[in-house]
Amino acid sequence: MEAIILHDWAALAIRWVHVITAIAWIGSSFYFIALDLGLQKAPGLPDKAHGEEWQVHGGGFYHITKYLVAPERLPEHLTWFKWESYSTWLSGVAMLMVLYWAQSELYLIDPAKLALAPWGAMLISALSLGVGWVIYDRLCKSRLGENPTTLMLLLFVLLVAMAWGYDQVFTGRAALLHLGAFTATIMTANVAMIIIPNQRIVVADLKAGRTPDPRYGKIAKLRSTHNNYLTLPVVFLMLSNHYPLVFASRWNWLIAALVFLMGVTIRHFFNTMHARKPAPWWTWGATVALFLAAAWLSAQGTQRLEDEGTALTTAEARLVGDAHFDQVRDIVLGRCSMCHAAEPGWPGIATAPKRVVLETDAQIARHAREIFLQSGLTDAMPPANVSFIEPQERALLRAWFDSAGRG
Repeated sequence: MEAIILHDWAALAIRWVHVITAIAWIGSSFYFIALDLGLQKAPGLPDKAHGEEWQVHGGGFYHITKYLVAPERLPEHLTWFKWESYSTWLSGVAMLMVLYWAQSELYLIDPAKLALAPWGAMLISALSLGVGWVIYDRLCKSRLGENPTTLMLLLFVLLVAMAWGYDQVFTGRAALLHLGAFTATIMTANVAMIIIPNQRIVVADLKAGRTPDPRYGKIAKLRSTHNNYLTLPVVFLMLSNHYPLVFASRWNWLIAALVFLMGVTIRHFFNTMHARKPAPWWTWGATVALFLAAAWLSAQGTQRLEDEGTALTTAEARLVGDAHFDQVRDIVLGRCSMCHAAEPGWPGIATAPKRVVLETDAQIARHAREIFLQSGLTDAMPPANVSFIEPQERALLRAWFDSAGRG
């Protein structure tokens, strides 16, 4: 089987795992936040119990009791919620490597912004993910840790600064994807480096007959709350690579900032409801206003074309110089460019799908792999074959890529 086909199937398998593990992590996280906020004081609670909750699900009733520190005696079996987080992060990094590192010249590097060698782009990508955790962790461990509101504001500033910084280096798609990975790294490090170790200290104290220090639970609760507010923006950023109006806008970093604010307003509503307090309906008005502001920003101009003012790479020159290219250009311009243009001519399409513009030789060569997979090897494009591309034209696209695109 061809390497290019195996690569796409590997990418699909990793994405599948990533989505499954993310569902498990987000589900357990949201559940425990809701459970914690819904706990009620009641007479007859065991010693050191903070509250209880009765729930019904699957035909049965559940009576849940929370201890702020721990009960006097621990059972033999104790369930730890950690692998959901670890698996999500590990599969996400694997997907970053397979999609963005392995195809860095296509998805990661934007020569119009910064002419990076693939190894340089990958190095920046890898090192940048850990920077946020180091800064954030030091802020949390400083005196600011006693002021959660100020700490959240500083975290927001850090995230917006990274959004802007990523956009100065990578393609728009890669910039927002990396911002999501940057944020998710902070979240997973919170679990691996703070929450779980603190819980292990408490468990070890109990087993040794010592009284656990409640500050470990307090610290873990702060990090867990941060994760709660960051979850929805991370999901948005991971989906953003499918929507050019988000990642291809010259204001994509500012759109990302608004998304982080929407994450706060949405979670504030549900957290308040779970705590059985009056519903803050104003948060939905604020969310809609932020969303409309993001949509407005997306229409205020797109980023520069990726190949604007840059010379062809060796691989692109080989594709353009191939004997099949003149016919390929005619096929692409005739069958694809009504949508894949700087100013699409197809009704209802405001911007080129996936920000793939196919109007010049350089643009066609730059997206040769996508053309091969989407229109040569399969009939995914054009959708429903609306431009009536013929089987012999698809065969010519395959022959062109086989001849010049695999070197």
